[in-house]
Parts: sequence; structure tokens; C-alpha cells
Amino acid sequence: MSPSTALARSVLTALVEAGVTELVVSPGSRNAPLSFAAHDAAAAGLLRLHTRVDERTAGFLALGLTKVGARAAVLCTSGTAVANLHPAVLEAAHTGLPLVVLTADRPARLRGTGANQTTDQVGIFGRLVTTRDLPDDALVLEADGPTHLNVQLDEPLVPEDRWQPEPPLVEEVAQRPSRELRAERLVIGPRTVVVAGDDAGPPARVLAERAGWPLLAEPTSGSRTGDHALRCYRLLLDTDLGRSVERVVVAGHPTLSRPVTRLLSREGVEVVSLPTRGAWPERPFPVDRHVAAVEADGTDDPAWLAAWLEADRSVARQLDRLLAAEPALTPHEVAAAVSRAVPPGGLLYVGASSPVRDLDLVVARYEVGDRRKVVANRGLAGIDGTVSSAVGAALGRSHGSRNLALMGDVTFLHDSGGLVLGPHEERPDLTIVVANDDGGAIFSMLEQGAPEHAGPFEALFGTPHGVDLASLCAATRTPHWRVDTVAELEHALASPNGGIEVVEAVVERRTRRDLDERIRALRP
Repeated sequence: MSPSTALARSVLTALVEAGVTELVVSPGSRNAPLSFAAHDAAAAGLLRLHTRVDERTAGFLALGLTKVGARAAVLCTSGTAVANLHPAVLEAAHTGLPLVVLTADRPARLRGTGANQTTDQVGIFGRLVTTRDLPDDALVLEADGPTHLNVQLDEPLVPEDRWQPEPPLVEEVAQRPSRELRAERLVIGPRTVVVAGDDAGPPARVLAERAGWPLLAEPTSGSRTGDHALRCYRLLLDTDLGRSVERVVVAGHPTLSRPVTRLLSREGVEVVSLPTRGAWPERPFPVDRHVAAVEADGTDDPAWLAAWLEADRSVARQLDRLLAAEPALTPHEVAAAVSRAVPPGGLLYVGASSPVRDLDLVVARYEVGDRRKVVANRGLAGIDGTVSSAVGAALGRSHGSRNLALMGDVTFLHDSGGLVLGPHEERPDLTIVVANDDGGAIFSMLEQGAPEHAGPFEALFGTPHGVDLASLCAATRTPHWRVDTVAELEHALASPNGGIEVVEAVVERRTRRDLDERIRALRP
């Protein structure tokens, strides 16, 4: 057996023993020993193999699988192929996801030379990612972030025989009793709210309910259920009620709202921070107390919560009336319809930029225990890889009831390669809803969209593309619907065809800044 074949098989054995059950591979020559070993491991039923022609798509597919709890690895050849994994690796690093990155490399003797497809791959992902250069280093996987396994492979690159790996022997390991974190007690008194950012999880909701505090939870927090979650919280923070907040307990990674950012940075507001995952756990705002866990010393005055709930209901009613009166379909109505279509046990993958913020204002009230999962790539909040991430999440969540994705048109186009699946690739049931306003609507709501910048705005930020999404979908044989009313959208969402399909909801971009200003002006 050649040294490269032996090394590749030992690496795959170690990955299977470490719990890797999903492997995404992009074709190449230098990674052939690893690819053959992965194919044989899949044939033996030890893992599931996925193939993608584009490494960036492959990386985000593996990220989506990891996002819903699968242990996934992505495999590519040497050279620029490795660099194309970097966006997905950065997202995994900043959200603390244990993505395994498996890259083939030339043998060490060729480093520093002009050998074909040879660059410096050791540490290519920077100091945020642990790199193990095999076979020189020990193969150890990180539990709370990505691991880069760089594998030196010499010729010959093809095996002499087929590998028939045995299922790994799983030794029973005595479970250590889980160490209960000692919760710090917060005295009742200061007017307190709970801010739950991305991946905060149910503890934020439980704390808010036990203490009688308002819950300001982002859609991807995993906390936005129950009676304390506010729908229009960000529209209330610049009111007298919002200005009366004296203390904030923050969990997860809040990134969606400038009013929340201002609240967390406001002088005179005490900030109590719970731990968050990712490469940089330090908060970007002043923190008065870092705590491992927290509980309230009693229940707050019910009038405090009641004031927030009443204000939230008032603004939500006004927002619904405002949107219903618009002559054309709005992106908020698209987000609301999608959120209503997520059944108990369902998955919703949300794109960055405007859609996740639109969803934040209109998401349906979900009941505790319905096990809906709303996720997004919020580590770095990039638009890249969203289609592939959603496909990966749908593939990795086989127990779910339905899978949907919501994204903008630029996000969809940025990863339209995610629709390129070979004829033998597994296709999940996934409805992708694209709010198409022919460009980058979010910039019209920011400083760049002010009237004084109207001249260069379209070329630099609006970036209209004029792409016919129906034709683009047809090229990959992806079913496509085009709708421009709420009724048509609801009909399309109620009649999924199975497999991957795209529903294009046409919305207006030219009026987006004015609509946003009218929404932000709503008051209880």
C-alpha cells in the first residue's frame, strides 16, 4: 500500500471515530487518496458523501450541515481550492462551529518551490483556526471551532485496491456528571430587559419569564417563543419606555439592530453579559458584569412587562396597517408569509442583509416546545454561501417537518452555484423564497442611501442586475414560481413540489427608504 493511500485511510478512520458523519468533497487530483477513502467509507455506511464542483459551495454546504448538529467535514485539493473555503471557515470560527476542513497538499519537500498548485497552506486560515499538518502533527479535532487538517500526499495518488473499512469500535465512556454552573443572582429593582442575540438559546427566554422581564429576541436567537418575546422591540427603544431601561442581560450574539447597539452602549445602563460562542467572545460594548449563568432574585413588578407588551401590540397593529396599505408587495409581507409557513418542527434558514431584519419585525409568534428552528450565518453576517448553507441544513435535519429559506436577490445570485447538484446527489425538500428588488435594498436605508448620494448610489450600492431568475433556475432544472402579491405567495408556500424549489417574490426597491422611515417613526 502506498504511503498516501495509508495516510488517507488513517485520516478517514480517525474522522469516523471522532463522529464525522457527513463529508463534502470537491473534485481534484491531489486529494484523490482522500476522496477514494471517503468513497469507500461511504460505501461501508460509515458516513454520507456529497460532491460539489465549487469549493466555496462545498464549504458552506458543510457549514449548514454543522449548523443543525451534524459533524461534517469538507475536502478539497491544493492551491486556490483551499482559499475558496475561507469564507465558510471564517463563519464557522466566529460562531464556534466544529467544522472539519480537510485539504490535500504537496509533500513538504515541494513547499517554497514553483511546483504546480503549491502554495503555503499551513495556517492559511489565520490565527483563528487550528491547523494540523499531517502526518507531522497529531490528528486532534477542536470541539468549539473549526479544525484544518492539511494532508501531505505524494504520488502515487490512486489506491491499488478498494478499502473495506470496519465500523469503529466505540468504547463506553463513563459520563462525567455535568457540572452545574453557579448562577449569579440579580436583585429585582433596576428596570431590566433581556436581549437575546443569535444562538442565545432557550435560557434567555426562561430567565425573562421567571423574572417578569421583557424579552428582546432576534429571530435566530432560539429564544423567540413564549409570551415575553416582543415583536417590534427595536421600534420601542428610542421611546420614553426604551429610554427608561436601567439594566440589560445580554445573551448570544446581537447584530441586527442599531437601537439595540445604542442601548447596550448607553451611559447609565448596566450590562450583564452571558458567555457567547465564537473566536472572539469579548463584547463590542462596555460590560459591567460577565457571568457564567444568571437568575433573578424574585419576580419584577408586572407593570414593567405590561407596559412593554401593550406598547408592542400598539406598534405591531400600526405596522400591519401600514404594510397592508402599500400598493405593492413589501419585503416585510414576504418575510411574514414565510414565517407563518414554518410548521412545528420546521426549519427556516434566513439570509443576511435586509431579510433577517424584515423577519425580525414581523415573525409569527411561535409557541414554546414547537421546535421550530430559525438559523442564519450571523458569525460574520455575510451574504455568501446562503443557498448552500440552507441546502446543508435541510440535508442535516432529516427529522424536521419542512424546510424553508428566505433571502434577497443579491444573496441568491451570490450563491446560485448552490443549485448545481449532480444527478446522483441527494436533494432535500427545500423551498427558497427570494425577495427580488433587483439590487441591494439595505444600502438605501443606510447613510449611503441619503438623497445627497443619489448620483453614485445605483452604481456603487444599488447594483441592479437585471437577472431573469426563472431562466437561471431553469438552467439547473430547479422549479420556479414568480409571485407579486401576498395571496400568490401564500398559495405557492402552501403547495410545495418537493425537492429544491425557488419562489421569487417581486418587491419594490425604489420606495424602500421611505417605507423604512415611516416604519421607524411608528410610536405606541
